[in-house]
Amino acid sequence: MAVKKNNNKRTTVRPASNRPTNFYYILGAIALVGASILGYAMTRKPNAAVGTEAIANAGPIGKAEGYLIGKPDAPVKIVEFADFECPGCSQFATVTEPDVRKRLIDPGLANLTYYDFPLPQHKNSQAASNAAACAADQGKFWEMHDAIFGSQDQWNTEATDNPKPFFQRYAERLGINVQTWETCFDARKHQGRIMANAAEGERRKVNSTPTIFIGDKKYEGALPYDALKAIVDSATKK
Repeated sequence: MAVKKNNNKRTTVRPASNRPTNFYYILGAIALVGASILGYAMTRKPNAAVGTEAIANAGPIGKAEGYLIGKPDAPVKIVEFADFECPGCSQFATVTEPDVRKRLIDPGLANLTYYDFPLPQHKNSQAASNAAACAADQGKFWEMHDAIFGSQDQWNTEATDNPKPFFQRYAERLGINVQTWETCFDARKHQGRIMANAAEGERRKVNSTPTIFIGDKKYEGALPYDALKAIVDSATKK
């Protein structure tokens, strides 16, 4: 690009070799930023990469399908949206839920359906939902649910970048066929179901975990047993 002609006017354009030095500084800066990004991608922690990949490579979202405990025809339906890595969900599962099962679910007063709602800041929660779903294939969802919540401090994001060995040990301890479970876990067989459950939570305007629905009411946070029992009693009367 040296000379432009326009009728009788002659305009001289600065040759490329004479461009301002700042132009080359900009090119150098762009190259440096690109190299930095490439270096970060090659050296960042594996858990962040795995967490991103789990969403990017997931299959199509299927139908939301929770995990039921109790009689299907129980008069009161308790629906819980929870994150396996959420401390409040662990508190509900380990402190309140044993009483709920013994005093409300076992007598047939209510049933409980658990839906996955993994939060993005909990990098190992997707893997935990996957581990529990694969245990459900062998009729052991609730046993794995209890093991995962009961040992949350061992496998959560703060403790490890690789939670699978912990879940595998729980599967062995629960009498699950580990080879079948591992094949399911590695293939992320139930990722579509997990995402569909989370999407159902979004549809219901779930903003935090645990969130519990009883009838047409939504309750946020880990409710104590007495409060939950009062809600169930009220719903039973209705």
